[in-house]
Amino acid sequence: MKQRCILITFLLVTLLGSSQYLLAQSNPLDELAEIAIIDQKVMMPMRDGIRLATDIYRPKTEEKVPIIFSRTPYNFNSWGDGEQKTRTAERALEAVKRGYAYVVQNERGRYFSEGEWDILGVPLTDGYDAFSWMKDQPWSNGKIGTLGCSSTAEWQMAVAALDHPSHAAMVPQGFGAGVGRVGDVNEQGNWYRGGAEQMLFFAWLYGVEQDKFKPRIPEGATQEDLIRISRFYDLAPENPPVDMAEALRHLPIQDILKNVNGKKEIFDKMIRRKPNDPAWYEGGLYHDDMDFGVPSFWFASWYDVSITPNLKLFNHVRENASDADVRENQYLVIAPTLHCAYTRATENTIVGERSVGDARLNYEEQIYGWFDLWLKGEQNDFKEKTPRVQYYTMGINKWQSADTWPPEAARLKTFYLNSTGNAGTSMEDGLLSTKKARKDNPDGFTYDPMDPVESYGGNVCCTGNAVKGGSYDQQNMETRDDILVYTSEALKEGVEISGFIEATLYVSSDAKDTDFTIKLIDVYPDGSAYNLDETIQRVRYREGYDKEVFMEDGQVYKIDLTPMSTSNYFEKGHKIRIEISSSNFPRFARNLNTGGNNYDEAEGVIAHNKVHHSSKYPSSIKLPIVSK
Repeated sequence: MKQRCILITFLLVTLLGSSQYLLAQSNPLDELAEIAIIDQKVMMPMRDGIRLATDIYRPKTEEKVPIIFSRTPYNFNSWGDGEQKTRTAERALEAVKRGYAYVVQNERGRYFSEGEWDILGVPLTDGYDAFSWMKDQPWSNGKIGTLGCSSTAEWQMAVAALDHPSHAAMVPQGFGAGVGRVGDVNEQGNWYRGGAEQMLFFAWLYGVEQDKFKPRIPEGATQEDLIRISRFYDLAPENPPVDMAEALRHLPIQDILKNVNGKKEIFDKMIRRKPNDPAWYEGGLYHDDMDFGVPSFWFASWYDVSITPNLKLFNHVRENASDADVRENQYLVIAPTLHCAYTRATENTIVGERSVGDARLNYEEQIYGWFDLWLKGEQNDFKEKTPRVQYYTMGINKWQSADTWPPEAARLKTFYLNSTGNAGTSMEDGLLSTKKARKDNPDGFTYDPMDPVESYGGNVCCTGNAVKGGSYDQQNMETRDDILVYTSEALKEGVEISGFIEATLYVSSDAKDTDFTIKLIDVYPDGSAYNLDETIQRVRYREGYDKEVFMEDGQVYKIDLTPMSTSNYFEKGHKIRIEISSSNFPRFARNLNTGGNNYDEAEGVIAHNKVHHSSKYPSSIKLPIVSK
């Protein structure tokens, strides 16, 4: 027995050693070293003297080459292990093989870059100065394309407004955290929706913000010193693991990071900002009063945290960029995935617990076709082969194309809320109908902020274990008596809904302020109810985000919620459903109903809320139905 254990141990050690050897052998950095000139820890100077740490990978050629540029707050130090580091090397390898230099840079104040970091607050001039430095390098052809997802994408839009002559093309993916205000959508970089805080940044900041006492590299350190130091000091400490599902429950919410011993200076500042605070307009967010100067190939996802702002921005640029050539050269892909999960689609893509079929797409081929067109000047067939909008329709589970978003064939059809006043206690009572209710039989429910409706699935990002993103069967959730349910009759024929979903509610409450949430759902014949998108409105902001108007008991108020977005085919026999409540937590911070600041309060009050529906109060949802 002892000999068998020794043999098994020997085999395991051998196998593990072999695996590590094979991984080491397949390190993309080794292959890069053969075909690329690698220049790491180049300290790129900004106009104020701050230097940003930059790694450059370029082909071994005498010819001048175009540049693919990625700027990020994340760690890309090539020494040691880590998914981000491997991904950086893989992207660099692919770019170099295709004849591009790949340049990756840390934002100001991150890792080996000098200066102080501020989420979305670093100077826009850093991007502009980086473009100027790169175009002047003797190996550069002067054409630069930007590429990245999430925090590596969000900075691109505001810098595109500066219209640097070398910024020739961009590919922003999952870019909602860089979108401030676009028309009536006012999320301020995913911090808000409908005036309610989205809690993703509460969790994200805990994981990424580095301590003010982190080691500092001496000013003027040489490139040689920085390369040597980077082998020993990764400057990437990890905070202790935290149960975010529990951490986000803490009240007041201004103390959430303090309560888990996280670094809180940036959070302390942002948690006090109201949706229209001037500070939102001083950082790195893109707003609709800015121009836009760069041809763009946008990537969005149905189950990303900010699908509607993303699509609104695409339309805004197409309609409002001052340069007609820029307006004409905007393309869009919408995948049925979670945040930045495009390439994880498989022949049976599961998003949450719903299968959406084979959602794969030739992303890399299209992206490099786009860059070849704009950075190399190749007269390729990208425009002939690539639809203006490629969108994936769930339900029929296939890619479709359109010249606009929503598709030109989409027409809004209004469905009104009907019931006898029991939509919160009877699954059979709430009805979505094309006819208005004649008599107002409002549906009431009690919203207790100490017992909020838990987020179950949804369009989320970055909340750790607090929220599972994607599509989940909502049947058990709908048994709560603080959720109103309105369902259409079973469809006699299939219906495609593709576009923006608009919702108008007439509401009342005995609280000074409260929230109303809505969720769009595809109900299967067996009763399974899969969520598609969701939104929220804080009632004090119903008249705009530049003022707060509180409620009076007994008064009925109209609220227009931020549009939802989807492309879903409801098959014959399916039903269309919406859920209405006053909380979706911790996807959104709960309203404590007091009319106070909310962020500095630990005690809430119970609100008795009602949704009205009649000819006088036509609460409704408008669905973009695509005619075939």
